[in-house]
Amino acid sequence: MDHGQNSSEDEAAVRAVVETWLAAIRRRDIEGILQNHSPDIVMFDVPPPFQSRGLEAYRTTWDLFYSSTSDPVLFKPTEMSITASANVAFVVATMRCGGSEASGLDFRLTMGLRKIDDRWTIIHEHHSVPAVD
Repeated sequence: MDHGQNSSEDEAAVRAVVETWLAAIRRRDIEGILQNHSPDIVMFDVPPPFQSRGLEAYRTTWDLFYSSTSDPVLFKPTEMSITASANVAFVVATMRCGGSEASGLDFRLTMGLRKIDDRWTIIHEHHSVPAVD
């Protein structure tokens, strides 16, 4: 078996999940945002709460984001790398979101995914900004 080929196929499949998620965020499509997330998602976000557990808690974090975001929604990677094995993958990215290119917020994104029933599923998201003095 050529593990390199499978790895690149898995990386492409994970990239497709992330791109689908990003597109849903930009069009304010909550169901699209949630579609590839585990019911047991755990997220650490920039604004409180400290952690969100489960799909409903995760869903409510988007209400806060959208309440302070105008159209068009800026939410895009400036750098992204994906590492995938047969059943587990992670995404590491730097992102820009919020207002405009000039006034947006730069943040870090890490996602953990598992292949469940042959489908890549986001089980963890971590959004962060550097601590300030």
